[in-house]
Amino acid sequence: MTQEHTPSTLCCGSACSSISSPPPPAPHSHAAHSHAAHSHAEHSHGAHGPDCCAPAAAAQPGATASPQPGTRFRITAMDCAAEESEIRHALASVPGIRGLGFQLGARTLAIDAPADVLPAALAAIRKAGFDPEPLDAASVAAATPADGLLRLGAALALAVGAEVVAFFAPDTQAFRALGMGVAATAIGLAGFSTYRKGLAALRQGRLNINALMTVAVTGAFLIGQWPEAAMVMALYAVAELIEARAVDRARNAIQGLLALAPDTAEVRQADGRWAVVPCADVPLGATVRVKPGARIPLDGTVAAGTSAVNQAPVTGESIPVDKGVGDAVFAGTINDTGLLEVTVTAAASNTTLARIIHAVEQAQGARAPTQQFVDRFAAVYTPAVFAAALLVAVLAPWALGWGWMEALYKALVLLVIACPCALVIATPVTVVSALASAARRGILIKGGVHLEGAHRLRAVALDKTGTITEGRPRLVAQEVLATTAPTAQVLGWAAALAGHSDHPVSRAIAQGLHDTAGTAAAQAGPAVQGFTALAGRGVQGQVDGRTLVLGNHRLIEERGLCSPALEARLAAHEQQGRTVTLLADGTEVLAVLAVADTIKPSSREAVAQLRALGVATVMLTGDNATTARTIAHEAGLDEARGNLLPEDKLAAIEALQARHGAHVAMVGDGINDAPALARADIGFAMGGAGTDTAMEAADVVIMNDDLRRIPEVIRLSRHTRGVLVQNIAIALGIKAVFLVLAVAGNASMWMAVFADMGASLIVVANGLRLLRGARA
Repeated sequence: MTQEHTPSTLCCGSACSSISSPPPPAPHSHAAHSHAAHSHAEHSHGAHGPDCCAPAAAAQPGATASPQPGTRFRITAMDCAAEESEIRHALASVPGIRGLGFQLGARTLAIDAPADVLPAALAAIRKAGFDPEPLDAASVAAATPADGLLRLGAALALAVGAEVVAFFAPDTQAFRALGMGVAATAIGLAGFSTYRKGLAALRQGRLNINALMTVAVTGAFLIGQWPEAAMVMALYAVAELIEARAVDRARNAIQGLLALAPDTAEVRQADGRWAVVPCADVPLGATVRVKPGARIPLDGTVAAGTSAVNQAPVTGESIPVDKGVGDAVFAGTINDTGLLEVTVTAAASNTTLARIIHAVEQAQGARAPTQQFVDRFAAVYTPAVFAAALLVAVLAPWALGWGWMEALYKALVLLVIACPCALVIATPVTVVSALASAARRGILIKGGVHLEGAHRLRAVALDKTGTITEGRPRLVAQEVLATTAPTAQVLGWAAALAGHSDHPVSRAIAQGLHDTAGTAAAQAGPAVQGFTALAGRGVQGQVDGRTLVLGNHRLIEERGLCSPALEARLAAHEQQGRTVTLLADGTEVLAVLAVADTIKPSSREAVAQLRALGVATVMLTGDNATTARTIAHEAGLDEARGNLLPEDKLAAIEALQARHGAHVAMVGDGINDAPALARADIGFAMGGAGTDTAMEAADVVIMNDDLRRIPEVIRLSRHTRGVLVQNIAIALGIKAVFLVLAVAGNASMWMAVFADMGASLIVVANGLRLLRGARA
């Protein structure tokens, strides 16, 4: 039977439904698979607590989701990973089940099995204490019962009533019976679900929070502490609801992005008119119109118009980006100034924004290393405390001279205090908050394992083209040497020849000369006759009656036009990492044109920030060693290696891991650098907006080309790590203090439940602090 990943093994109830339930796994790229298998084998998912029936495989981060096959059911009482594990355990003995798809947030289960197997599967679920119902549209909408708050309010009022009866009413059998009836009613209203799941867990010999609360409340009621039993159950249910709402803030922070994409779009019809159509019904290739101030409804490319577009929802950039014909635009971004016509390139369910949201939801379900530790700790902690409470109840009267009722009461207080709710919930809410915060700033981190791992990075390897540099050659220098023709005319000849070539260097020269002020001849574009490409050397043609060549150093040498002075000029440009092209006629070199892939404005600052964080930086590039050293020096990098093939980059990553203790990241485009990205401990893909391969191959996707996001991820990881340590210390510290108070007889069940729920709310609030960066 196929088993999915369970984020946690023992938790507190409905609150956990807000931080669990990864989407079903789906096929993913080979690069992504190899990376998960190779780079993070140490993060095994096989260690589970007592509520797991078998080791579970983690859903692959970055995979594109596909609908989970099978018949779907709604299970109202399934609101935590503990319940998911119990259902898995119940179904493990049912033959013929091909797979299970859990969505704890929606409380649904998809069972992939033949029709004749479903009755046995449903019977097994019911035997475990759950009531599966066929899923339909109505039940999906009714995710939370409308009377839930009223029921809890009534339970709390009755619990207060039981306290009043116990405190003020005469101590007679009639009033005691009345008080017990009121208390029992409050317990039933607040704790029916807890009792049902707790009894099912006890029947199966499984200790979870529901089992602990069931034993504690029942025991308190039976020894005559029925007012406290009622109040404890009511407060537990209310605090659980508050906690669930708080955790929902973390899980749903990224869901706010969904509202950014419009529900409808203006689509051009076959007869040329414009009609408003639901985005879900807009086909690929359709043309949509986006007015100034409106949000772009779907991913596409600009077919007509120019405008500035605010891409903050996707890339995290607050500065609008100019868009023209042929440029890509993304759903949910804001068209600021001009009217745009956009050709749709992605369906509404597959836009970049939708894929970001889904990838973050997948990441929220993946267990971070700290969560694995907590699960293993809880697997020992809960049974140990249960055993300690039993020893207090049985041995304390003999060893310490306590009364039996006193010993039993203290044992029950220990059970309530021992609830591992705060401990278990401390990690998921923190990790989810950090993931959502990063996503809203244009950083897609595919799971807590990568978020936590970033704080250990000691070296970052970076590709050059498109990562450190712009990835687009530009004309950076021009020098006219001719003495027989005006400067503007010479540059016009060079622009005319370059404009007839499709080579990237020639295009950069043509564009650069066209944009240069004062080159009217270049803009006029003199006619070129007899244009010929000279393979590996350049181009040739006749312009204004003169035969000219535009080519590289080799071509000029072959024509015998080099001189010591010219060689010195060329060497100076090449030492700066530039590609030099020369314009010449039959007798002399007329102009020297230098093209370079310029460094991004943010690269120097990003490298400086990495250095300040104590992280070494290394460039890995296929360019020649001279260019690599020059770019590295300009960017402030510690080291540069050039002339590298993909397999050479892979070997370089392995060497860096040997030097820096296997804490090395690779930053590239997610395609050409796939082997190195897969081998690195964390792979960063730059410029991932709209690139499926990059989103699948890397562990972290930077949705714009800003290299400063890399140190930002490291700082976020270190901050998250600090919050995780704080939360675990708070949870365990409060438990330890109240355990001592309980044994000393200074803690009541009231104090126990307040301590337990108070610790939970403290760690939730502490974890939610990470969302502040998202708002900023």
